[in-house]
Amino acid sequence: MKRVTVEATCFTPAQFPTEELPEIVVAGRSNVGKSSLINVLLGTKLAHVGGTPGKTRSINFYRVEDGDERPAFRLVDLPGYGYAARSKAEKKDWLRLISAYVEQRKALRLVCHLVDFRHGLLANDRELQEWFVQQGKQLLVVFTKADKLPKGQWRSRVQQYVREGLYSVDVPIVTSAEKRAGVEELQNFIVKFLTP
Repeated sequence: MKRVTVEATCFTPAQFPTEELPEIVVAGRSNVGKSSLINVLLGTKLAHVGGTPGKTRSINFYRVEDGDERPAFRLVDLPGYGYAARSKAEKKDWLRLISAYVEQRKALRLVCHLVDFRHGLLANDRELQEWFVQQGKQLLVVFTKADKLPKGQWRSRVQQYVREGLYSVDVPIVTSAEKRAGVEELQNFIVKFLTP
């Protein structure tokens, strides 16, 4: 990914940028390693990596331009979900913001659903998947933190999670932001997905 800029940081739907580019969404539970993966994927340190889960409260839009050969797009970082330390009012605001984005955006092409490879899909991951599917959105499961498990277990673990059931437009991609594993595969998938 060559040129990346922060295009908008939105706390209300009124702040969303106009829809002139296709959008790839990154969604996942709090503490799933979203910001770390975004930074490695984009080759920059624009996404804030915090020690506290649930740090991102806004929807962040990154404009990605990769030369004339590849399509420009936006990477959209949704706030993490499932972190208990937030107040009910805050959670409602988050839900309202995310719902407004997902339900209204015609530019949304693909949701990269980040899931911690050690735990697989938890109940709130499954709820999120069901909701995105009900909204008619396409999902790609992207497993994170793969470096926490021996590489010899990766294939069998993916097969196990697929058997247990998940929505994904393709075979889930296994990644590690720390080791850069699967990052190029994910970059290539996004480019291919957006290329008509």
